[in-house]
Amino acid sequence: MARFDPRGKVNRALLVGVPEYDFKQPEHPFGVSGDLGAVEHNLAGLEQALREGGVFAEGGITVTRPHTVDEFDQQLDAAVDAAEGLLLLYFSGHGAVPSTGDELWLLMRRATIVPGDESVFRGATPWKGVLTVLSRARAEQVVVILDCCYAGNASAAWNALGTAQRQRTSLLMSVQANNRIDAGDGSSPTPYTAQLVSFLREGLSGQGGEVGFAELAQKLWAHMSEHHETLREPAEKWEPQSRAAASGADVLLAAAPVRSPDASPWQELDSAPGGSGGGPTSPQPPGSGPGSGPGPGPGRRPDRLGRLRPLTGRRLAAAIGVPAVIVGLVATGIAALDGGDGSPCKPPLELRLLTDPDLEPTVRKAAEAYLTSAENTSDGGCRRAGITVYSAGAAAAAAAFNRQSDPWQRPVADDTNPQRDIGPQPDIWIPGSSASVDRARTASSERTYVALEADPEPFAYSPVVLAVPQDPAAEPVAERVGALAALTDALRKRQPTSEIRRTDPENTDAALLATVGLYGAGAQNPAAAEQGVAQPGPPARTGGDLLCTLPDDDNADKRTTALIPEFLLRTGVGCDSTIRVRRMAEYPVDVPGLSPTFVRVRWLGPERDKDARDNAAERFHAWLTGKGAAAKNEAKTSASAVRGGLAVFGDDGFRSASGARRPLGNGTEPSAGKGVVFSNFGALEDPGPLTGPALPAAMTEALKGYREANGPGRVLFLLDSSGSMGSLWEGPGGAPGIISQSLAGLGGQDEYGVWAVATEPSNSRAYSEVLSFGTHRRAEAQGAIAANAQVKDLEADPDKALVAALDYMRQRDGRGPQLIVYITDDEDNNRLAEGGRLGALLQSVRAERRIPVVMASLDSAGCDKGKPDADVSEASGGRCLDTKSDLVARLRDEVARTGTGDQG
Repeated sequence: MARFDPRGKVNRALLVGVPEYDFKQPEHPFGVSGDLGAVEHNLAGLEQALREGGVFAEGGITVTRPHTVDEFDQQLDAAVDAAEGLLLLYFSGHGAVPSTGDELWLLMRRATIVPGDESVFRGATPWKGVLTVLSRARAEQVVVILDCCYAGNASAAWNALGTAQRQRTSLLMSVQANNRIDAGDGSSPTPYTAQLVSFLREGLSGQGGEVGFAELAQKLWAHMSEHHETLREPAEKWEPQSRAAASGADVLLAAAPVRSPDASPWQELDSAPGGSGGGPTSPQPPGSGPGSGPGPGPGRRPDRLGRLRPLTGRRLAAAIGVPAVIVGLVATGIAALDGGDGSPCKPPLELRLLTDPDLEPTVRKAAEAYLTSAENTSDGGCRRAGITVYSAGAAAAAAAFNRQSDPWQRPVADDTNPQRDIGPQPDIWIPGSSASVDRARTASSERTYVALEADPEPFAYSPVVLAVPQDPAAEPVAERVGALAALTDALRKRQPTSEIRRTDPENTDAALLATVGLYGAGAQNPAAAEQGVAQPGPPARTGGDLLCTLPDDDNADKRTTALIPEFLLRTGVGCDSTIRVRRMAEYPVDVPGLSPTFVRVRWLGPERDKDARDNAAERFHAWLTGKGAAAKNEAKTSASAVRGGLAVFGDDGFRSASGARRPLGNGTEPSAGKGVVFSNFGALEDPGPLTGPALPAAMTEALKGYREANGPGRVLFLLDSSGSMGSLWEGPGGAPGIISQSLAGLGGQDEYGVWAVATEPSNSRAYSEVLSFGTHRRAEAQGAIAANAQVKDLEADPDKALVAALDYMRQRDGRGPQLIVYITDDEDNNRLAEGGRLGALLQSVRAERRIPVVMASLDSAGCDKGKPDADVSEASGGRCLDTKSDLVARLRDEVARTGTGDQG
């Protein structure tokens, strides 16, 4: 095999490590699992090894500990610009993967996990974006080394690289996909980097010599798989992954000096940065460090006398990675405790819990409380189970259970993949309405691969209310209860400028229940009803989002009434409460209430750890609802454990699911005088009889009416096909693939087309046609996009393309919603700065505000405030999407809102 030898060239190594984090659990609810002391030793050891390796000259190695993504970006840009021979990037810190996909994110020091359907890591950078930056490097060869949890998930983005980039990009990943790894106790390097440094400094045979990428990858795999295990339960062999440059050429990384057999590569590092002069935190030799050798393994550690000691919760919580695969996770119970007899606790079994986006914050609080409860603690002091909490669009979740249980287990197509769009197969589902369980079940004659075992009754309740600003709100209790139409008519008489907003019925059950009330059991035409809640721009995705965005405009805040679940008046706002208008609840008696229900989900076929999983689910069920076998056996379950979950829901403003639906107190029984005082947040403790859950048929009919209320939709996709898009083109995550996946939300009556935006400067037209505008069968449209969409070595002109699209759609204006979608890497946005072109473009989109523009940026910063994409989407009343959130899922939602529904 030919080998690229970079010695004598302008080479750069950027060593990125994040040993400390500003926001950590449990002090910060959205923080990471803990600091990573081992990372400091990783940086010191690897820097020393590279300095000795003869490839990187003095000044060619940069060590950075970035607080923010901006700091990381600046250092990465500098390394990319400087390297001409070999560019090496190393990252060690927390890694995470969101619920709606498998993309790896690298978390910087100020990172937080923002829960919710949008799957957001703040203060983190997407691995795909890092690859995009690396793709513009001048370096002849690029090598990336990732030592973090879920490092193996980086392979998907590498596979999607363009041919030219795969030719010169090599990747070492410390562990296989979807696995967490042990980071040690902070007094020594991580196991993977310890072995990496050992090979670089000692040579692959231990006697020095040249170290090339190909054999290094092989040796790392052999050593780690033989001596270590991952933190999965049950544990798996630890198998590092690699992707060699597609050119087939090996890359020289170091030329290790010859050493005596007794020399240790770590013994010289006591005075290196991050060392401590041989004190308790000085690096240890790989052979005696954490988990080395076939003996102790990752769960136990030798003390100074060589005896095995347990891996404590603090040590295991310092695993390299957010302690779950799912965004919105608050704790997975990975912290191992001493088992009482000196034996270590194994990482507990992990339950996966899917819930409604409005419910997610409260369910997460309940999961947090359960993890440390007596019910979840063994006699030896170990946690019995962890819980991963995540949410997905309510309509999509019900449809996935109903029609997509087979691909949920075994995805076979890019456009139908619930594992990506919803999340992993759940063990537990808590929908917002008990009626959604029936909606999710298949007809008895249809084949299904999932069984839904739902409680006969919900365990909590929250009415859907009109949250009215205090000034125009009715004061007498009698005037705050009535039919929805009567309440809204009275409100508009008191304040003629009043507006009423409802969130997205596709996303939450509460919004769909509000829609049931708006349509009045078919008495009102959906199109007319939708006019009553019409608003500029797309609806908010959750009630919390709606209440939090209203203060952006003081006047809108004062005149806008929100149709939301009552409990959100207390808990639903993530913004500063001091800038919100106080709201009062009015109670429509014809709008069904929110009724969270516990559903045990079983999947067809062999179920791993079935008995243990059943036991864990039943224990949580009993604790959360006060029902089940554990609740009936007081000898085995304490009363406080049984009623703990209802207390959490009571604290967040929920009511009892039965009887008069009084507020939940601090126990299982409703209480008017304990727990939450409803009047403190504008609600009535006793508004009289409240509406029960909806009927499944009513919810199904309302969703159909919402999708068809405004008739068939029209969507025009603009696809940036300029040369810079080459690395973002192939596979389901490439730009054409993203468009193909978004077609799932369009029906047979909807019209749509695709333009490619990259033309010769002399061409008067800024686009070429990929798919003609009109109605299509989805499979045929996807085939045409795949066949006709091609990258060209040309520039795109976003200004001309968007103006042409607006003109085209205006000519086809008529009844029905319209949408323009522009998918781009933003490489050509600099052209908008020429001669005030951006200002003219914004003026054009404002003039055609009935045609919203979704800017879908494949740059993680594309929607930052002040960027052209953000300005264009805001001016048009559309959304701006970038890779900080799940762009594919969000775009599919936007398209579905314009279209009339799914079609084959």
